[in-house]
Amino acid sequence: MNNSENELKIYTYPDRVLRATAEAIENIDEDLQKLVDNMIHTMYLAPGIGLAANQVGELRRVIVFDLYPRKDGRDPRVLINPEIVLSEGKVASEESCLSVVDYSAEVSRNAQVKVKGVGRHGKPMDIEAEGLLAICLQHEIDHLNGTLYIDHISSLKRALYKKRLKKKLKEK
Repeated sequence: MNNSENELKIYTYPDRVLRATAEAIENIDEDLQKLVDNMIHTMYLAPGIGLAANQVGELRRVIVFDLYPRKDGRDPRVLINPEIVLSEGKVASEESCLSVVDYSAEVSRNAQVKVKGVGRHGKPMDIEAEGLLAICLQHEIDHLNGTLYIDHISSLKRALYKKRLKKKLKEK
């Protein structure tokens, strides 16, 4: 596998593709399988624990994730057309994002979620999650809906980040 050929560009804030809503996937075809493989490859290279199709410029409802990508026996998982069907509790934790460069913030999310979708070969999946997995799933599904984790922080913190980013972009 040629690394550069299979690595996808990760779009960063404020790119408009990150604010778009991804389309439901009707057909699980060879094209989608190639996208999934390239997303997994890109996620590991980044390195990250999750990646949504929006982040690589594809407006399709698919996410990939692996909570422990640096350990032996990587276990990349794929979820197509994921949907949170149940959620409860609250938890706050530090989040960062491959599309929001050089910034992390404490975000409040649901402590437990149940997510429905289909796997990469069309098999229906139900995932009941808590802890890091619940946070990761909510974060990636947010991407598919055009929402970034910085939308969940205070307007003051968001404004400070935007100001710092604007200055950094001007320096380039």
